[in-house]
Amino acid sequence: MDQHKLRSLVFEKTGVKIDVDDPIFALVALNEAVLAEAVERHIERIDAVSRELAEQVRAAGGLPPAKAPSAYEPAPAAPVKAIATQSPLVTPREQRLLAAAAGIALLAALLVVSAQSILSKPAALTPQQAAALVQADKLSKAIESLDAKTRDQIRSALQK
Repeated sequence: MDQHKLRSLVFEKTGVKIDVDDPIFALVALNEAVLAEAVERHIERIDAVSRELAEQVRAAGGLPPAKAPSAYEPAPAAPVKAIATQSPLVTPREQRLLAAAAGIALLAALLVVSAQSILSKPAALTPQQAAALVQADKLSKAIESLDAKTRDQIRSALQK
């Protein structure tokens, strides 16, 4: 029993400082002695019951006769069944869970896209954009009214 260790443990748990000469350590020593005696008695009882049980099993034919009358021998171990160390990469249960998760993700994406298309407003053009579109339409009509050679020159110039 380390009194300094017990002292610091008591202080950490309770905040109470005790001295190594404190009478409480006499109680700790007494407790250890009583505990050791109780443990010894229990071990003796367990050994006696184990010997009795072994004799009964031998009498029933479950164990071979003992080599020495006081020696206890445990029963031989049963064969151990091999444990599977490899498992499939994805189990059927995991496959079902993955399929369900993929289905839910797909439904959620469809819901979001449809809600966005229903709730979103069409983009309004600014006045400058509307004017530019009208001007482009007029230019397109004017280009179509020109002769073929001039039209081709304008189109090739626009593509550059």
